[in-house]
Amino acid sequence: MAADRVEKRMMVKKMKAWKRSLFVKVTSLAGMAIFLIAPAFAQGTGATVHGHVTNPAGQPFTNGDVKFTQDRSVPFADEKFVNVAPIGSDGNYKAAGVKPGDYFVYVVQGAKTIDRLDLTVKAEDTDKTLDFDMTREEFMKNMTPEERKALEEYKKKNSAVVSANQVIAKLNATLKTVRADLTAAAPNKDDVSKDVASMKEAVGAKPDVGLLWLTYGDTLLAQGKHLADEDKKAGKSAATDDEVTKSYSDAADAYKKAVALDSAGDKPNVVGEAADYNQLGNTLTQLGKQDEATAAFDSAAKAEPAKAGIYYKNEAAVLYNAGQMDAALAAADKAIAADPNAADAYFIKGQALVTKTAPDATGKLVAPPGCVEAYQKFLSLAPNDPKVPQVKEVLSSLGEKVDTSYRKGRK
Repeated sequence: MAADRVEKRMMVKKMKAWKRSLFVKVTSLAGMAIFLIAPAFAQGTGATVHGHVTNPAGQPFTNGDVKFTQDRSVPFADEKFVNVAPIGSDGNYKAAGVKPGDYFVYVVQGAKTIDRLDLTVKAEDTDKTLDFDMTREEFMKNMTPEERKALEEYKKKNSAVVSANQVIAKLNATLKTVRADLTAAAPNKDDVSKDVASMKEAVGAKPDVGLLWLTYGDTLLAQGKHLADEDKKAGKSAATDDEVTKSYSDAADAYKKAVALDSAGDKPNVVGEAADYNQLGNTLTQLGKQDEATAAFDSAAKAEPAKAGIYYKNEAAVLYNAGQMDAALAAADKAIAADPNAADAYFIKGQALVTKTAPDATGKLVAPPGCVEAYQKFLSLAPNDPKVPQVKEVLSSLGEKVDTSYRKGRK
């Protein structure tokens, strides 16, 4: 019996020891489990979800929001949105802090749902891309017949706009190149025939733009001057060169076309119209059509009164350079009336009048009234002008004292 009791006590001890061992093992396993799954609870700030939204016409969708919800079993009106990202002007969106889970992701415009995609974000995800392409077959087949018809009409109109924009972009590039060429060619009257060809093509592509015709005229005028200069170098008369005459005549026609376009409509382009008339005046002067040239310059001043002094001064200059002294004098007086500080207008007036200088009874050279005054006014307004020595010399030859009330080098 004693032996049975001992054996029983031994069994109890073993059971207790086994239980303690089991408890330690279970506790140890529980500790390991907690250690291993701990990272799953350290989810940080969530994933960044970004993408591009394309409308059914294949263009960026730029007005709306992208909304995220995990309420996938309730109607849209009852869903709670946990992330909302605005769609930018480039069609892109970015949503930060999207927690792990399964989502419906909507493109929403106001209260209207435009598109929806499924998204699953996993715990290990930090960056995901979700693009909405509404040109996909699944989206298109759910459009109503009315929506499909409207889309096709839009595509047609948009295609025409895109084509027009491409033409305009090309024309703007042509204008930039031609303007640079004309500036570079002007000092030496270089050949600009390639620019004439470029602008002829430009007005053919879009004949309803005054600026294109103005620039076309400028290339023709520049080419006419180049050909006339070549004749001069060869000892030939430009006046009898048909090619020169044609170039100037074509330029005049181009400027007249520009005038017609810029002056048309309820809101004419007065700045463009004035520039057109100014260049037309330059060209008509080259053709020897003095009266028509004067009328063109006058029209430029009328179109843009604020710059009348400039246009009259241009008129005086081209007429003076063409040897039309009486007409140049009249234009200079108009320029001075419009702008009393137009130094070059006074110079041209003096130059036009000095040609009428004649000796008096004693043999002394006497300039006509207004000549000396015009020269003196020029000196006072432009003391640093390169033409100053020339004017001083003329005044000295006339026995006139140079007015030194201005200081040399004054600006």
